[in-house]
Amino acid sequence: MVSNTTQSQISSDLVTENAPLHLSIADSIADEIVNNKWEPKTNRKLEDIQKQYGISRTVAREATRLLASLGCVQFQRGTGVIACNPENWDDLNTRVITWKLHSPYRENELRALTELRLVVEPAAAAGCALRGDVEIRYKLGVIGHDMVKAVEENRLADFHELDIQFHTLLLANSGNPIFAKLSSIVESVLRGRVELNLYPQKPNKEAILNHKKVTQAIMEGDAAAASAAMHDIVAEVNTALGLAAL
Repeated sequence: MVSNTTQSQISSDLVTENAPLHLSIADSIADEIVNNKWEPKTNRKLEDIQKQYGISRTVAREATRLLASLGCVQFQRGTGVIACNPENWDDLNTRVITWKLHSPYRENELRALTELRLVVEPAAAAGCALRGDVEIRYKLGVIGHDMVKAVEENRLADFHELDIQFHTLLLANSGNPIFAKLSSIVESVLRGRVELNLYPQKPNKEAILNHKKVTQAIMEGDAAAASAAMHDIVAEVNTALGLAAL
């Protein structure tokens, strides 16, 4: 089972130091809604939001407009800003993914994203094996080698960054433009796992071996082997997190 984080951990992960003010306010409001501190279908006046966060009307408006564009709130004349059920938010938006990963929706979010990865990433690996150019194949091979070295030298932070590079580069170079668009989603879930301490302190040996199998298969143009090894990578995540993804 995936454990919850404290409110302070959620806030520190979501609000970055140099973020524009309206973005950090949107993060805080979304956090309220997704943690049921602002219940869906209830309303607040824009003036209440201004007062709560000590911000200008312009910043409050920009923050709530962003939230409205993602299905998090609605505007109603005479009523104000109405919170929407998180189940109806834009689930393919990376900001929404981050919000839900830092909330009680985390386990369902991880399960849904893992099911997406189980379908998309093996096909992307096969596509990269068939369509990826020589430079990309070589680069994936280098990343795979560096991942092994990072584990051997106990450089966990470097391993995490290399893992993100590996998966996003593969999706971006699968020859499928829709898969390429999903690379930011996979990056969000991988970074979310790091922030939430959902990676093992030492990466699973089988997972490392499967990354090597993927790069080898891509180098050899073996689409079936690349797909099978990639499926094993994501399936191992599913098992490790106890998600029961399909």
